[in-house]
Amino acid sequence: MSEKSAGRHRARFAATPEDRRRAQALRALRFRPAQEAAEADADAFDARALHLLVEEAATGRLVACCRLTRFADGSRIAASYSAQFYGLGRLARHPGPLLELGRFCVAEGEADGAALRVAWHAIAAHVEAEGVALVFGCSSFAGTDASAYADAFALLGDRHLAPPRWLPRVKAPAVVRFARRLRPFDPLAAMRAMPPLLRSYLAMGGWVSDHAVIDRDLGTLHVFTGLETRAVPAARRRALLACA
Repeated sequence: MSEKSAGRHRARFAATPEDRRRAQALRALRFRPAQEAAEADADAFDARALHLLVEEAATGRLVACCRLTRFADGSRIAASYSAQFYGLGRLARHPGPLLELGRFCVAEGEADGAALRVAWHAIAAHVEAEGVALVFGCSSFAGTDASAYADAFALLGDRHLAPPRWLPRVKAPAVVRFARRLRPFDPLAAMRAMPPLLRSYLAMGGWVSDHAVIDRDLGTLHVFTGLETRAVPAARRRALLACA
């Protein structure tokens, strides 16, 4: 992928070890804020991933990042980051190329959504170039108190569950099975409580697991999220690629 620009931002893949370190430092600020000594958020999954950087064009300041890992088909999905937390045996039968999207974060103060949009433009271009059939990953809610997201989880359980043929099984030791006990919910409150990344997935036709994992390491709740690219509405696909 060549560099993509839109407005005051540009997106590119990391080209040097220093680029990767910058992404890991931003990840530490966003995913491990309580760990003051954590200068980087790094793990073994970084080595085989592409690292997408979104920067201010004028200053070079890093304002968003994520990592992308390609799998030729579902047979290798057990080697993904997400497979640590979810039983993904059903997705092992997925026939097309898969792309795991992980550690997606935006710098504090970038509240207008512009950096997120530029990131999605770059991801869309990569998905198109690689012929990706399924984009997947973990979408995180801040904190581990599920009651704070009661409306959001009720909406997910009612409207956005994965098709049965792909539905992840429970694997993590601590989960919230939100689809078992559906309750009335306020749709507007539910969407306000959704993480921006998850809202983007849902707007494109994405789906989620029927349970959330309580991740004590990062202090989050997360749901497995999948997006079959053929399900993306044509108008949205054109809009993403037009800027990409």
